[in-house]
Amino acid sequence: MQTPEPLGGTRPTSRDVARTAGVSQATVSLVLGDKWRGRVSERTAEAVRGAARELGYRPNLAARNLRLGRTRTAMLVVPALTNEFFAHVYTGAAAAAARHGFGVVLYPSPDGLGPARDPFASAQAALDGVIASSMATGALEAFRGTDLPLVMLDSDPADPGAAAHVNLDVADGMRRVTDHLLGLGHRRFLHLASAAPSWTFDVRAATLAHALRGTEVRTVRSPLNVADAWEVAGRALAAPGPRPTAVVCDDDILAAGVCKAARRLGLRVPEDLSVTGFDDMALATVVDPELTTVRLPAEEFGRRGMEALLAVLAGERPRPDTLPVSLVPRGSSGPAPAA
Repeated sequence: MQTPEPLGGTRPTSRDVARTAGVSQATVSLVLGDKWRGRVSERTAEAVRGAARELGYRPNLAARNLRLGRTRTAMLVVPALTNEFFAHVYTGAAAAAARHGFGVVLYPSPDGLGPARDPFASAQAALDGVIASSMATGALEAFRGTDLPLVMLDSDPADPGAAAHVNLDVADGMRRVTDHLLGLGHRRFLHLASAAPSWTFDVRAATLAHALRGTEVRTVRSPLNVADAWEVAGRALAAPGPRPTAVVCDDDILAAGVCKAARRLGLRVPEDLSVTGFDDMALATVVDPELTTVRLPAEEFGRRGMEALLAVLAGERPRPDTLPVSLVPRGSSGPAPAA
C-alpha cells in the first residue's frame, strides 16, 4: 500500500483512497458501495476499506443516493418509545442498517393503536422502506397501497400487505409459561392481558386458553403501564370467590403491576401467588422477587427485520422468519399453595 500524501487539511476523496490502496477509483466505488463481490478479491476489498479508514474517508452519500434514486433510509414504526423492548429492536435494526450504509429513523405510533400518520410530507420521497414492530390492526394504513416495501415484525404472517414477515415464537413462549406453572401444581389462573388489539397478544391469549383448558382461568385486560395493571390486578385478586394461585401476564410491565397489587393485599410472591411476565427486559430483574418471564431476542429481532427489508430492496423475496424464545424461571414463581 502506498503512503498517503498529506491532504493539507482538505477532506479526502475517493481518488485519495484509490491512490493509497493502489487501485482505480472504480474499484473504490465498488468496494465502498458493497458491490465488489465477484468483481474484486477480498484482499483488494480489505485494502480499500483500510485506506478509507486510514484517511478518514466518508463517501458522499447524498450524491450517491441521487445516482441510485434512493435515500438509503428506513423507518422503524413502533407502538411506543417508553417500552425498553423497542429500544433493543431499534438497536439491532440500526446496526444491521449501518453495515450497508443505511440509516434508520424511529417513529412511534401513539400507543400502537394508530393510525400511524405519514410523518413526512411524502414518505415515499423520504424513505426506501418501512419496518413495523408489534403494531395494532389497522395502524399502518398510511403506508399500505404505496410503493414503499413494508416489513412486519411480530404481526400476522397472513397479512398480504407486507413484503416480508419476521416473528417471535410467542405461542411457544406462552406454552413454556403454562407448562412451568402446571408443573408447579397451579390450577387456578388469572390472565392479565394487554388491552391493545394486536396479533401478538391475540396469539398469546389463544395459546394460553388452549394450554389451560380444564383449569380455572379468568382474563382481565389492562393498558400497558404499571399503574393501570396495579389497579386492574388488585380488583381481580380481591374479587369474591377462590383466588387464583398464578397470574400470567402478557408483558413484564403488567407483571410488575401485579406484584404491587399483591403486596397491597398482603399476598406473598410466590408463596401465595405466582406471577409470570413476557419480554425479559431490565424490569424483570428490578422487581423483588425477580420475574419468571419469557426472554425475547429483541436486538436479533430488529437485525432480522432490517435484513429482510434490505433483501426486499435487492429484489429478493425473503421467507417468513420466526425467532425462538426461551423461559427464564426466577423467584416470582413457585409451587401452588396448599388448598
